[in-house]
Amino acid sequence: MSGTRSAKPDGARGAAKPRRTRLSPAERERLIVAEAVRYFAEVGFGGQTRELSRRLGITQPLLYRYFPSKQALIERVYREVFLARWDPTWETLLEDRSRRLRDRLIEFYRRYSAVIFKPEWIRLYMYSGLAGMDLNRRYIDLLERLLLRRIARELRAESGLPDEDEVPIKPEELELVWVLHAGIFYYGVRQFIYKAKTRNAPERTIEHAVDSMLGGAPKVLRALVKR
Repeated sequence: MSGTRSAKPDGARGAAKPRRTRLSPAERERLIVAEAVRYFAEVGFGGQTRELSRRLGITQPLLYRYFPSKQALIERVYREVFLARWDPTWETLLEDRSRRLRDRLIEFYRRYSAVIFKPEWIRLYMYSGLAGMDLNRRYIDLLERLLLRRIARELRAESGLPDEDEVPIKPEELELVWVLHAGIFYYGVRQFIYKAKTRNAPERTIEHAVDSMLGGAPKVLRALVKR
């Protein structure tokens, strides 16, 4: 009949658009940081916040409402990946002389490697150094002060040598501990940076590295401390 509107099927009456979930500021910030970790681990710290915003599906001005600069966002990534995953019980474990030093070192490195043997951790650490940033230098300072110096003290005790109060820890002793630490760390570099084949499970590699250290360290330390 002329002038009469034809009825539309129910499905054609302009179905309501799905409502977008409104995120709380805390949840939005969490998502930004999580994606920033993935993004910088993939492309390095030279990656642009414009591309990060695109991946997040938000505008760049909105990103800057949460982090006023790229450097502020990078600092948050550093805290999230390196500092938030630091476990203070590592320090007490290393000093627990009710247990053999070998057992303490093996357990510590098993627990420590479970944290750092992750693609984002290893890649961000390496990218920071390549970019000339101070993130990994700050982490190295933390690592040496809270962990490696403790290991040096425990090696002294294991070798029957004077403690740090009597004879200060020498730079060569810390370098000796770095040899152990760097060897274990490089296992993760081979796996996540070079994509190279690793022939042992990490647990076995840690055991071998600790046994090699303890087998030779006393003789080297005696010569260093007496000198």
